[in-house]
Amino acid sequence: MADKSKDIEKKGGLPELPPEIKVAPEIEEHPEVPEKSTKSISIGVLISLAAGLTIAFLPTPEGLSAQGHKFLALLVTVILLWVTESLPIGVTALVAGGGLILFEIQPPAKAWEPFASPAVMFVLMIMMFGVILNEAGVAKRLLHLIIKIAGTNVKKLSLMVAMSSAMLSAIFHDATITIILLFSFLPVFAAMGITPQKSNNLSKFFILLIPLSASAGGFGTLLGGGRNPVMVETLQRITGYEMGFVEFALSNFPLAILTGLATWAVVYLIYPPKVKELPSSLTTEKLPPMSGQEKAVIGFFSLAFILWSLTDITEIHLSVVAAGVLALIFGFRLVSFNEVIKKFPWEAWVVFGAGVSMGVAMLDTGAGKWLAGQVIPMLEGQSWVVVFAGAGFMGAFMSSFMSNSAATALILPITIPMAQAMGIPEAAIALSAPIATSFIMLVIGCPPTIIAYSTGYFSQLEFIKVAVPWAIVCLIVVTLGAAIYWPLTVFPELPLLGIR
Repeated sequence: MADKSKDIEKKGGLPELPPEIKVAPEIEEHPEVPEKSTKSISIGVLISLAAGLTIAFLPTPEGLSAQGHKFLALLVTVILLWVTESLPIGVTALVAGGGLILFEIQPPAKAWEPFASPAVMFVLMIMMFGVILNEAGVAKRLLHLIIKIAGTNVKKLSLMVAMSSAMLSAIFHDATITIILLFSFLPVFAAMGITPQKSNNLSKFFILLIPLSASAGGFGTLLGGGRNPVMVETLQRITGYEMGFVEFALSNFPLAILTGLATWAVVYLIYPPKVKELPSSLTTEKLPPMSGQEKAVIGFFSLAFILWSLTDITEIHLSVVAAGVLALIFGFRLVSFNEVIKKFPWEAWVVFGAGVSMGVAMLDTGAGKWLAGQVIPMLEGQSWVVVFAGAGFMGAFMSSFMSNSAATALILPITIPMAQAMGIPEAAIALSAPIATSFIMLVIGCPPTIIAYSTGYFSQLEFIKVAVPWAIVCLIVVTLGAAIYWPLTVFPELPLLGIR
Protein backbone atom coordinates (compact mmCIF):
# COMPACT_ATOMS: atom_id res chain seq x y z
CA MET A 1 0.00 0.00 0.00
CA ALA A 2 2.89 2.35 0.84
CA ASP A 3 4.40 1.86 -2.61
CA LYS A 4 1.03 2.55 -4.20
CA SER A 5 0.59 5.79 -2.23
CA LYS A 6 4.05 6.94 -3.25
CA ASP A 7 3.27 6.17 -6.86
CA ILE A 8 0.07 8.21 -6.72
CA GLU A 9 1.87 11.09 -5.02
CA LYS A 10 4.54 11.17 -7.71
CA LYS A 11 1.87 11.50 -10.35
CA GLY A 12 0.33 14.45 -8.50
CA GLY A 13 -2.92 12.54 -8.02
CA LEU A 14 -5.19 12.22 -5.01
CA PRO A 15 -4.15 9.76 -2.30
CA GLU A 16 -6.00 6.51 -1.75
CA LEU A 17 -8.98 7.17 0.52
CA PRO A 18 -10.09 5.00 3.43
CA PRO A 19 -12.94 2.55 2.65
CA GLU A 20 -15.39 4.37 4.93
CA ILE A 21 -14.97 7.52 2.80
CA LYS A 22 -14.83 5.86 -0.59
CA VAL A 23 -18.09 4.00 -0.01
CA ALA A 24 -20.02 6.61 1.95
CA PRO A 25 -23.65 5.90 2.97
CA GLU A 26 -24.82 8.74 0.75
CA ILE A 27 -23.38 7.02 -2.32
CA GLU A 28 -25.09 3.73 -1.53
CA GLU A 29 -28.46 5.50 -1.48
CA HIS A 30 -28.01 6.51 -5.12
CA PRO A 31 -27.57 3.39 -7.25
CA GLU A 32 -26.57 3.60 -10.87
CA VAL A 33 -29.24 5.29 -12.98
CA PRO A 34 -31.00 2.70 -15.14
CA GLU A 35 -31.36 3.15 -18.86
CA LYS A 36 -34.68 4.60 -20.00
CA SER A 37 -37.12 1.96 -21.18
CA THR A 38 -38.46 1.96 -24.74
CA LYS A 39 -41.91 2.69 -23.31
CA SER A 40 -40.79 5.80 -21.38
CA ILE A 41 -38.84 7.05 -24.41
CA SER A 42 -41.88 6.57 -26.67
CA ILE A 43 -44.19 8.35 -24.22
CA GLY A 44 -41.79 11.30 -23.90
CA VAL A 45 -41.45 11.66 -27.67
CA LEU A 46 -45.22 11.41 -28.23
CA ILE A 47 -45.99 14.03 -25.55
CA SER A 48 -43.40 16.39 -27.04
CA LEU A 49 -44.78 15.98 -30.57
CA ALA A 50 -48.40 16.29 -29.39
CA ALA A 51 -47.64 19.55 -27.57
CA GLY A 52 -45.90 21.00 -30.62
CA LEU A 53 -48.69 19.95 -33.01
CA THR A 54 -51.34 21.40 -30.69
CA ILE A 55 -49.65 24.79 -30.80
CA ALA A 56 -49.12 24.52 -34.56
CA PHE A 57 -52.83 23.93 -35.23
CA LEU A 58 -54.05 26.76 -32.99
CA PRO A 59 -55.02 30.00 -34.78
CA THR A 60 -52.06 32.33 -35.25
CA PRO A 61 -52.28 35.07 -32.59
CA GLU A 62 -52.61 38.67 -33.74
CA GLY A 63 -49.24 40.32 -34.25
CA LEU A 64 -47.39 37.02 -34.60
CA SER A 65 -46.12 36.04 -38.04
CA ALA A 66 -46.82 32.60 -39.53
CA GLN A 67 -43.08 31.89 -39.29
CA GLY A 68 -43.10 32.89 -35.64
CA HIS A 69 -46.09 30.61 -34.98
CA LYS A 70 -44.31 27.62 -36.52
CA PHE A 71 -41.17 28.48 -34.58
CA LEU A 72 -43.01 28.48 -31.22
CA ALA A 73 -44.52 25.07 -32.03
CA LEU A 74 -41.05 23.68 -32.81
CA LEU A 75 -39.56 25.39 -29.73
CA VAL A 76 -42.07 23.72 -27.38
CA THR A 77 -41.37 20.31 -28.96
CA VAL A 78 -37.58 20.71 -28.66
CA ILE A 79 -37.74 21.98 -25.07
CA LEU A 80 -39.91 19.04 -23.99
CA LEU A 81 -37.55 16.59 -25.71
CA TRP A 82 -34.63 18.22 -23.90
CA VAL A 83 -36.33 18.28 -20.51
CA THR A 84 -37.65 14.70 -20.67
CA GLU A 85 -34.38 13.47 -22.23
CA SER A 86 -36.46 11.07 -24.32
CA LEU A 87 -33.74 11.37 -26.94
CA PRO A 88 -30.06 12.06 -26.23
CA ILE A 89 -29.88 15.84 -25.90
CA GLY A 90 -27.26 16.05 -28.66
CA VAL A 91 -29.67 14.29 -31.03
CA THR A 92 -32.47 16.69 -30.04
CA ALA A 93 -30.08 19.58 -30.74
CA LEU A 94 -29.58 18.31 -34.30
CA VAL A 95 -33.35 17.80 -34.64
CA ALA A 96 -33.80 21.47 -33.71
CA GLY A 97 -31.56 22.57 -36.58
CA GLY A 98 -33.22 20.15 -38.99
CA GLY A 99 -36.71 21.22 -37.86
CA LEU A 100 -35.98 24.87 -38.65
CA ILE A 101 -35.23 23.81 -42.23
CA LEU A 102 -37.98 21.19 -42.59
CA PHE A 103 -40.75 23.59 -41.56
CA GLU A 104 -39.22 26.42 -43.62
CA ILE A 105 -38.67 28.59 -40.58
CA GLN A 106 -35.06 29.26 -41.59
CA PRO A 107 -33.09 28.53 -44.78
CA PRO A 108 -30.45 25.79 -44.36
CA ALA A 109 -27.50 28.19 -44.06
CA LYS A 110 -29.26 30.29 -41.42
CA ALA A 111 -30.23 27.21 -39.41
CA TRP A 112 -26.74 25.68 -39.24
CA GLU A 113 -24.48 28.77 -39.24
CA PRO A 114 -25.11 29.54 -35.53
CA PHE A 115 -23.70 26.09 -34.64
CA ALA A 116 -20.31 27.54 -35.62
CA SER A 117 -20.89 31.14 -34.53
CA PRO A 118 -18.07 32.99 -32.71
CA ALA A 119 -19.80 32.46 -29.34
CA VAL A 120 -20.25 28.72 -29.92
CA MET A 121 -16.67 28.27 -31.12
CA PHE A 122 -15.43 30.18 -28.08
CA VAL A 123 -17.35 27.78 -25.83
CA LEU A 124 -15.79 24.83 -27.69
CA MET A 125 -12.31 26.18 -26.99
CA ILE A 126 -13.14 27.02 -23.35
CA MET A 127 -14.28 23.40 -22.87
CA MET A 128 -10.95 22.29 -24.33
CA PHE A 129 -9.19 24.41 -21.72
CA GLY A 130 -11.03 22.47 -19.03
CA VAL A 131 -9.85 19.12 -20.40
CA ILE A 132 -6.31 20.51 -20.71
CA LEU A 133 -6.28 21.71 -17.07
CA ASN A 134 -7.28 18.22 -16.00
CA GLU A 135 -4.82 16.42 -18.26
CA ALA A 136 -1.89 18.58 -17.17
CA GLY A 137 -2.65 18.11 -13.46
CA VAL A 138 -3.28 21.83 -12.87
CA ALA A 139 -6.87 21.22 -11.72
CA LYS A 140 -5.74 18.98 -8.84
CA ARG A 141 -3.14 21.51 -7.75
CA LEU A 142 -5.70 24.33 -7.80
CA LEU A 143 -8.11 22.29 -5.68
CA HIS A 144 -5.33 21.63 -3.18
CA LEU A 145 -4.80 25.40 -2.89
CA ILE A 146 -8.52 26.13 -2.50
CA ILE A 147 -8.96 23.54 0.26
CA LYS A 148 -5.79 24.72 2.00
CA ILE A 149 -7.34 28.20 2.25
CA ALA A 150 -10.96 27.29 3.02
CA GLY A 151 -10.53 23.94 4.77
CA THR A 152 -12.49 20.72 4.25
CA ASN A 153 -15.76 21.82 5.88
CA VAL A 154 -18.27 21.54 3.02
CA LYS A 155 -20.41 24.51 4.09
CA LYS A 156 -17.46 26.90 4.51
CA LEU A 157 -15.69 25.65 1.38
CA SER A 158 -18.81 25.85 -0.78
CA LEU A 159 -19.56 29.41 0.35
CA MET A 160 -16.04 30.45 -0.62
CA VAL A 161 -16.40 28.69 -3.98
CA ALA A 162 -19.76 30.38 -4.68
CA MET A 163 -18.53 33.87 -3.86
CA SER A 164 -15.22 33.39 -5.68
CA SER A 165 -17.07 32.13 -8.74
CA ALA A 166 -19.52 35.07 -8.71
CA MET A 167 -16.90 37.78 -8.08
CA LEU A 168 -14.35 36.44 -10.56
CA SER A 169 -17.05 36.10 -13.22
CA ALA A 170 -17.72 39.83 -12.90
CA ILE A 171 -14.20 40.41 -14.22
CA PHE A 172 -13.46 37.34 -16.36
CA HIS A 173 -15.68 35.27 -18.63
CA ASP A 174 -18.10 33.12 -16.61
CA ALA A 175 -17.38 30.07 -18.79
CA THR A 176 -13.66 30.31 -18.00
CA ILE A 177 -14.25 30.53 -14.25
CA THR A 178 -16.66 27.59 -14.45
CA ILE A 179 -14.09 25.44 -16.24
CA ILE A 180 -11.32 26.24 -13.74
CA LEU A 181 -13.40 25.54 -10.62
CA LEU A 182 -15.40 22.64 -12.03
CA PHE A 183 -12.41 20.63 -13.18
CA SER A 184 -10.72 21.30 -9.86
CA PHE A 185 -13.47 19.43 -8.02
CA LEU A 186 -14.02 16.48 -10.35
CA PRO A 187 -10.92 14.57 -9.08
CA VAL A 188 -12.33 14.68 -5.52
CA PHE A 189 -15.56 13.02 -6.58
CA ALA A 190 -13.62 10.41 -8.54
CA ALA A 191 -11.45 9.65 -5.49
CA MET A 192 -14.56 9.31 -3.31
CA GLY A 193 -16.12 6.86 -5.76
CA ILE A 194 -18.77 9.36 -6.87
CA THR A 195 -19.25 8.86 -10.61
CA PRO A 196 -21.86 10.42 -12.92
CA GLN A 197 -23.83 7.16 -12.63
CA LYS A 198 -23.66 7.35 -8.82
CA SER A 199 -24.07 11.09 -8.46
CA ASN A 200 -25.34 12.23 -5.06
CA ASN A 201 -26.23 15.45 -3.26
CA LEU A 202 -22.57 16.34 -2.67
CA SER A 203 -21.59 16.14 -6.34
CA LYS A 204 -24.81 17.74 -7.58
CA PHE A 205 -24.46 20.53 -5.04
CA PHE A 206 -20.97 21.58 -6.15
CA ILE A 207 -21.44 20.96 -9.88
CA LEU A 208 -24.63 23.06 -9.93
CA LEU A 209 -23.28 25.71 -7.54
CA ILE A 210 -20.24 26.60 -9.63
CA PRO A 211 -21.95 27.49 -12.96
CA LEU A 212 -24.98 29.13 -11.35
CA SER A 213 -22.86 31.38 -9.13
CA ALA A 214 -20.63 32.20 -12.13
CA SER A 215 -23.69 33.23 -14.13
CA ALA A 216 -25.12 35.14 -11.15
CA GLY A 217 -22.01 37.32 -10.88
CA GLY A 218 -21.43 38.01 -14.57
CA PHE A 219 -23.35 41.30 -14.57
CA GLY A 220 -21.05 42.87 -11.94
CA THR A 221 -18.87 44.85 -14.37
CA LEU A 222 -18.73 45.53 -18.10
CA LEU A 223 -16.08 42.80 -18.42
CA GLY A 224 -18.38 40.05 -17.11
CA GLY A 225 -20.20 39.19 -20.33
CA GLY A 226 -21.40 40.37 -23.73
CA ARG A 227 -24.81 41.39 -22.39
CA ASN A 228 -23.24 44.25 -20.42
CA PRO A 229 -21.69 46.25 -23.29
CA VAL A 230 -24.80 45.47 -25.38
CA MET A 231 -26.92 47.23 -22.74
CA VAL A 232 -24.58 50.27 -22.63
CA GLU A 233 -24.54 50.50 -26.43
CA THR A 234 -28.33 50.19 -26.74
CA LEU A 235 -28.95 52.77 -24.01
CA GLN A 236 -26.66 55.24 -25.77
CA ARG A 237 -28.27 54.60 -29.16
CA ILE A 238 -31.80 55.19 -27.87
CA THR A 239 -31.22 57.97 -25.31
CA GLY A 240 -27.78 59.40 -26.08
CA TYR A 241 -26.63 58.64 -22.52
CA GLU A 242 -23.33 56.75 -22.20
CA MET A 243 -22.83 54.77 -18.99
CA GLY A 244 -19.15 54.47 -18.08
CA PHE A 245 -17.27 51.50 -16.63
CA VAL A 246 -17.16 52.89 -13.07
CA GLU A 247 -20.85 53.85 -13.01
CA PHE A 248 -21.83 50.41 -14.29
CA ALA A 249 -19.67 48.67 -11.66
CA LEU A 250 -20.93 50.89 -8.81
CA SER A 251 -24.52 50.12 -9.84
CA ASN A 252 -24.13 46.37 -10.25
CA PHE A 253 -21.20 44.90 -8.34
CA PRO A 254 -22.81 45.18 -4.87
CA LEU A 255 -25.91 43.45 -6.29
CA ALA A 256 -23.71 40.65 -7.68
CA ILE A 257 -22.49 40.00 -4.13
CA LEU A 258 -26.11 39.52 -3.05
CA THR A 259 -26.92 37.13 -5.92
CA GLY A 260 -23.76 35.14 -5.21
CA LEU A 261 -24.94 34.61 -1.62
CA ALA A 262 -28.49 33.84 -2.78
CA THR A 263 -27.17 31.24 -5.22
CA TRP A 264 -25.26 29.43 -2.49
CA ALA A 265 -28.33 29.44 -0.19
CA VAL A 266 -30.76 28.13 -2.85
CA VAL A 267 -28.51 25.30 -4.09
CA TYR A 268 -27.63 24.32 -0.51
CA LEU A 269 -31.33 24.14 0.47
CA ILE A 270 -32.33 22.06 -2.57
CA TYR A 271 -29.30 19.73 -2.60
CA PRO A 272 -28.01 19.72 0.99
CA PRO A 273 -24.86 17.55 1.01
CA LYS A 274 -24.94 14.80 3.63
CA VAL A 275 -21.14 14.77 3.71
CA LYS A 276 -20.16 17.62 6.05
CA GLU A 277 -16.37 17.28 5.74
CA LEU A 278 -14.27 16.34 2.73
CA PRO A 279 -11.52 13.75 3.34
CA SER A 280 -8.79 15.18 5.59
CA SER A 281 -6.22 13.54 3.29
CA LEU A 282 -6.92 16.34 0.80
CA THR A 283 -5.14 18.82 3.07
CA THR A 284 -2.39 16.49 4.34
CA GLU A 285 -1.39 15.37 0.86
CA LYS A 286 1.97 16.71 -0.30
CA LEU A 287 2.01 17.51 -3.97
CA PRO A 288 5.23 17.09 -5.92
CA PRO A 289 6.99 20.24 -7.21
CA MET A 290 5.25 21.85 -10.16
CA SER A 291 6.46 20.35 -13.44
CA GLY A 292 7.58 22.33 -16.45
CA GLN A 293 4.44 21.14 -18.26
CA GLU A 294 2.17 22.57 -15.54
CA LYS A 295 4.08 25.86 -15.42
CA ALA A 296 3.79 26.25 -19.19
CA VAL A 297 0.04 25.48 -19.21
CA ILE A 298 -0.55 27.99 -16.37
CA GLY A 299 1.58 30.55 -18.21
CA PHE A 300 -0.36 30.21 -21.46
CA PHE A 301 -3.66 30.20 -19.58
CA SER A 302 -2.61 33.42 -17.78
CA LEU A 303 -1.74 34.92 -21.17
CA ALA A 304 -5.29 34.15 -22.34
CA PHE A 305 -6.72 35.90 -19.25
CA ILE A 306 -4.62 39.01 -19.88
CA LEU A 307 -5.53 39.19 -23.56
CA TRP A 308 -9.23 38.61 -22.83
CA SER A 309 -9.24 41.51 -20.37
CA LEU A 310 -7.70 43.76 -23.05
CA THR A 311 -10.12 42.90 -25.87
CA ASP A 312 -11.81 46.34 -25.62
CA ILE A 313 -8.45 47.90 -26.47
CA THR A 314 -7.06 45.30 -28.89
CA GLU A 315 -10.48 44.60 -30.53
CA ILE A 316 -9.40 40.98 -30.96
CA HIS A 317 -12.30 38.56 -30.54
CA LEU A 318 -12.25 36.25 -27.50
CA SER A 319 -12.27 33.18 -29.76
CA VAL A 320 -9.12 34.36 -31.59
CA VAL A 321 -7.25 34.60 -28.27
CA ALA A 322 -8.48 31.14 -27.24
CA ALA A 323 -7.46 29.63 -30.60
CA GLY A 324 -3.99 31.17 -30.36
CA VAL A 325 -3.37 29.88 -26.83
CA LEU A 326 -4.60 26.40 -27.80
CA ALA A 327 -2.20 26.45 -30.73
CA LEU A 328 0.68 27.21 -28.33
CA ILE A 329 -0.34 24.47 -25.87
CA PHE A 330 -0.71 21.80 -28.54
CA GLY A 331 2.18 23.13 -30.60
CA PHE A 332 4.59 22.69 -27.69
CA ARG A 333 3.11 19.21 -27.03
CA LEU A 334 2.18 20.13 -23.45
CA VAL A 335 -0.94 17.98 -23.71
CA SER A 336 -1.92 15.32 -26.25
CA PHE A 337 -4.45 16.70 -28.74
CA ASN A 338 -5.82 13.20 -29.35
CA GLU A 339 -6.49 12.73 -25.61
CA VAL A 340 -8.29 16.08 -25.40
CA ILE A 341 -10.45 15.18 -28.42
CA LYS A 342 -11.33 11.80 -26.86
CA LYS A 343 -12.42 13.37 -23.58
CA PHE A 344 -14.14 16.44 -25.07
CA PRO A 345 -17.92 16.72 -24.26
CA TRP A 346 -19.11 17.06 -27.85
CA GLU A 347 -22.79 16.60 -27.01
CA ALA A 348 -22.90 19.63 -24.71
CA TRP A 349 -21.23 21.79 -27.36
CA VAL A 350 -23.79 20.76 -30.01
CA VAL A 351 -26.62 21.58 -27.58
CA PHE A 352 -25.25 25.08 -27.04
CA GLY A 353 -25.05 25.53 -30.81
CA ALA A 354 -28.69 24.53 -31.11
CA GLY A 355 -29.63 27.02 -28.40
CA VAL A 356 -27.93 29.83 -30.32
CA SER A 357 -29.59 28.70 -33.58
CA MET A 358 -33.04 28.70 -31.93
CA GLY A 359 -32.31 32.12 -30.45
CA VAL A 360 -31.46 33.54 -33.88
CA ALA A 361 -34.67 32.05 -35.29
CA MET A 362 -36.67 33.56 -32.41
CA LEU A 363 -35.33 36.98 -33.37
CA ASP A 364 -35.66 36.54 -37.14
CA THR A 365 -39.26 35.30 -37.02
CA GLY A 366 -40.39 38.01 -34.59
CA ALA A 367 -41.49 35.40 -32.04
CA GLY A 368 -39.24 36.88 -29.35
CA LYS A 369 -40.54 40.42 -29.88
CA TRP A 370 -44.13 39.12 -29.83
CA LEU A 371 -43.57 37.28 -26.54
CA ALA A 372 -41.97 40.36 -24.96
CA GLY A 373 -44.81 42.50 -26.27
CA GLN A 374 -47.37 40.35 -24.46
CA VAL A 375 -45.79 40.96 -21.05
CA ILE A 376 -44.04 44.35 -21.01
CA PRO A 377 -47.17 46.54 -21.64
CA MET A 378 -48.73 45.10 -18.45
CA LEU A 379 -46.08 47.03 -16.48
CA GLU A 380 -47.18 50.46 -17.67
CA GLY A 381 -48.27 52.74 -14.84
CA GLN A 382 -46.51 50.67 -12.15
CA SER A 383 -43.74 51.88 -9.81
CA TRP A 384 -40.16 51.67 -11.03
CA VAL A 385 -39.52 48.67 -8.76
CA VAL A 386 -42.38 46.70 -10.34
CA VAL A 387 -41.24 47.69 -13.84
CA PHE A 388 -37.67 46.64 -12.98
CA ALA A 389 -38.85 43.27 -11.62
CA GLY A 390 -41.28 42.61 -14.50
CA ALA A 391 -38.75 43.49 -17.19
CA GLY A 392 -36.23 41.35 -15.30
CA PHE A 393 -38.50 38.30 -15.26
CA MET A 394 -39.04 38.66 -18.99
CA GLY A 395 -35.27 38.87 -19.48
CA ALA A 396 -34.68 35.72 -17.41
CA PHE A 397 -37.37 33.85 -19.35
CA MET A 398 -36.08 34.93 -22.77
CA SER A 399 -32.43 34.21 -21.99
CA SER A 400 -33.36 30.61 -21.16
CA PHE A 401 -33.92 30.07 -24.90
CA MET A 402 -31.37 32.40 -26.48
CA SER A 403 -28.05 34.02 -25.60
CA ASN A 404 -28.30 36.62 -22.85
CA SER A 405 -26.79 39.22 -25.20
CA ALA A 406 -29.56 38.57 -27.73
CA ALA A 407 -32.24 38.70 -25.01
CA THR A 408 -30.82 42.02 -23.78
CA ALA A 409 -30.84 43.46 -27.30
CA LEU A 410 -34.41 42.23 -27.80
CA ILE A 411 -35.95 43.64 -24.61
CA LEU A 412 -34.27 47.05 -24.26
CA PRO A 413 -35.89 48.72 -27.31
CA ILE A 414 -39.25 47.98 -25.62
CA THR A 415 -38.43 48.78 -21.97
CA ILE A 416 -36.36 51.97 -22.45
CA PRO A 417 -39.08 53.95 -24.33
CA MET A 418 -41.62 52.71 -21.77
CA ALA A 419 -39.43 54.04 -18.94
CA GLN A 420 -39.13 57.37 -20.75
CA ALA A 421 -42.91 57.63 -21.11
CA MET A 422 -43.38 56.85 -17.40
CA GLY A 423 -40.76 59.34 -16.22
CA ILE A 424 -38.47 56.61 -14.84
CA PRO A 425 -34.68 57.02 -15.30
CA GLU A 426 -33.98 54.96 -18.42
CA ALA A 427 -30.63 53.68 -17.14
CA ALA A 428 -32.23 52.06 -14.09
CA ILE A 429 -34.68 50.04 -16.17
CA ALA A 430 -32.07 49.30 -18.84
CA LEU A 431 -29.83 47.71 -16.18
CA SER A 432 -32.53 45.11 -15.47
CA ALA A 433 -31.72 43.41 -18.80
CA PRO A 434 -28.04 42.44 -18.26
CA ILE A 435 -28.78 41.63 -14.61
CA ALA A 436 -31.84 39.41 -15.11
CA THR A 437 -30.57 37.61 -18.21
CA SER A 438 -27.96 36.08 -15.89
CA PHE A 439 -30.69 34.00 -14.22
CA ILE A 440 -31.50 31.30 -16.77
CA MET A 441 -33.99 28.47 -16.20
CA LEU A 442 -32.84 25.84 -18.73
CA VAL A 443 -29.48 24.14 -19.22
CA ILE A 444 -29.16 25.58 -22.73
CA GLY A 445 -29.35 29.14 -21.38
CA CYS A 446 -25.63 29.85 -20.95
CA PRO A 447 -22.17 28.30 -21.49
CA PRO A 448 -21.44 27.65 -17.77
CA THR A 449 -24.51 25.45 -17.32
CA ILE A 450 -23.86 23.59 -20.58
CA ILE A 451 -20.28 22.92 -19.45
CA ALA A 452 -21.50 21.63 -16.07
CA TYR A 453 -24.14 19.45 -17.72
CA SER A 454 -21.47 17.86 -19.89
CA THR A 455 -19.95 16.22 -16.79
CA GLY A 456 -23.02 13.96 -16.55
CA TYR A 457 -23.57 14.46 -12.82
CA PHE A 458 -27.12 15.83 -13.13
CA SER A 459 -30.10 15.57 -15.46
CA GLN A 460 -32.05 18.40 -17.07
CA LEU A 461 -34.98 17.84 -14.71
CA GLU A 462 -32.61 18.06 -11.75
CA PHE A 463 -31.26 21.29 -13.18
CA ILE A 464 -34.74 22.78 -13.57
CA LYS A 465 -35.54 21.76 -9.99
CA VAL A 466 -32.78 24.16 -8.90
CA ALA A 467 -32.75 26.74 -11.70
CA VAL A 468 -36.38 27.89 -11.60
CA PRO A 469 -36.47 28.69 -7.86
CA TRP A 470 -32.91 30.05 -8.11
CA ALA A 471 -33.90 32.47 -10.91
CA ILE A 472 -36.99 33.65 -8.98
CA VAL A 473 -35.07 34.11 -5.71
CA CYS A 474 -32.24 35.98 -7.45
CA LEU A 475 -34.76 38.28 -9.18
CA ILE A 476 -36.41 39.05 -5.83
CA VAL A 477 -33.06 39.60 -4.09
CA VAL A 478 -31.65 41.82 -6.83
CA THR A 479 -34.90 43.83 -7.07
CA LEU A 480 -34.98 44.48 -3.31
CA GLY A 481 -31.27 45.25 -3.34
CA ALA A 482 -31.66 47.77 -6.17
CA ALA A 483 -34.79 49.27 -4.54
CA ILE A 484 -32.77 50.11 -1.43
CA TYR A 485 -29.21 50.61 -2.72
CA TRP A 486 -29.78 52.62 -5.92
CA PRO A 487 -31.92 55.47 -4.45
CA LEU A 488 -29.26 55.95 -1.75
CA THR A 489 -26.31 55.98 -4.17
CA VAL A 490 -26.27 55.96 -7.98
CA PHE A 491 -29.90 56.95 -8.69
CA PRO A 492 -30.93 59.45 -5.97
CA GLU A 493 -33.90 60.57 -8.09
CA LEU A 494 -35.55 57.14 -7.59
CA PRO A 495 -37.91 56.78 -4.58
CA LEU A 496 -36.69 54.33 -1.94
CA LEU A 497 -38.44 50.93 -2.46
CA GLY A 498 -40.46 52.61 -5.21
CA ILE A 499 -42.66 54.38 -2.63
CA ARG A 500 -43.34 58.04 -3.38
